[in-house]
Amino acid sequence: MNIFVVKNYCVSKSNMDRNISNELIEWYIHHKRALPWRDTSDPYYIWVSEIILQQTRVQQGLPYYLRFIEEFSNINFLAEAPLERILKLWQGLGYYSRARNMHIAAKQIVENYNGQFPASYKELLLLKGVGEYTAAAVASLAYNEPVAVVDGNVVRVISRLFAIQNPVDKTSVIKEIKELANNLLAFNRPAMHNQAIMEFGALHCVPVKPDCFSCPVNGKCLAFKFKLVESIPYKKSKISIKTRFFNYLVIHENEGIFFQKRSTNDIWEGLYEFPLIVTEEQINPENIPGMMISNGFEGIPFETIGFMGPVKHILTHQHLQVNFIHVKFGNLSTNLKSKWVWKELDKIQELAVPRVIDKYMQSPVFRNITGCNC
Repeated sequence: MNIFVVKNYCVSKSNMDRNISNELIEWYIHHKRALPWRDTSDPYYIWVSEIILQQTRVQQGLPYYLRFIEEFSNINFLAEAPLERILKLWQGLGYYSRARNMHIAAKQIVENYNGQFPASYKELLLLKGVGEYTAAAVASLAYNEPVAVVDGNVVRVISRLFAIQNPVDKTSVIKEIKELANNLLAFNRPAMHNQAIMEFGALHCVPVKPDCFSCPVNGKCLAFKFKLVESIPYKKSKISIKTRFFNYLVIHENEGIFFQKRSTNDIWEGLYEFPLIVTEEQINPENIPGMMISNGFEGIPFETIGFMGPVKHILTHQHLQVNFIHVKFGNLSTNLKSKWVWKELDKIQELAVPRVIDKYMQSPVFRNITGCNC
């Protein structure tokens, strides 16, 4: 595509304003945040920061980055680490597949590249969990390869600069945006350009009510020219939200708690949780006996000694309604116990658990019933 049409206004590659990059870089020099991964060209540190910051705000991701680098200061330490330890450090960030993929990619680098990061965009794409954005970020920021990064912030900036009114969640539109981004790229300063346009989208060209009148490129922004800023970028599809009902059985026995490990291709894969019963609707305390009988506990005497719920836990595509049910059993079979993992109370914090469970284990309800000072 060589010509981009916006209403009755055409933009060609040949007349695209090359000063936009210089103006964004100048803005960046004066407004950038001081972040630790900007003080290095080490591809490992850049890669770690980019993976952590996917789907995560800088303010939330920064402490995780610092803890991660402190424990795994190089790719070899990360590759050799137990996955459970990596997931524990990741606890609370969500999108745990990022951590699992990171571990696999670290092993790839150690085994296939002698512990040296691939030095090109194309090779970086061969790593587990590394897509076009992450490969472009590492290639440009670590090796100064002239390839444009296109994350959500860049999509917003480019869409507004060229008044792209088509849905940005459409593959053909994203392809167009990537082409525009690469044509704006300052080939002599790709690292600086990419940092600048991402930071500009994060701090100035924000989703709602950006300060367009103080924008350094407002004279070249077609969305500003045509008064389209608030409606761009446009997404056609809406996220489908699924509601699920989780009922956790908190079974306290011999100064310990039973857990199970999530191993299915579902949320929180690889994390630990209390034994779980999923129901089609919200369960109240009076429904617990029927729920237990329907889920393999028929004939086993039990007593409900505590109930907390529903606790609402919001994920990107799911809303969870979570109950915590403290249950005391009269006689649990060895066969049933073998499906779970028993952990001493003073060691339960060693386990990587979903945030909703971690918060519950810090609650007065849990501590009062179990006597745990965890």
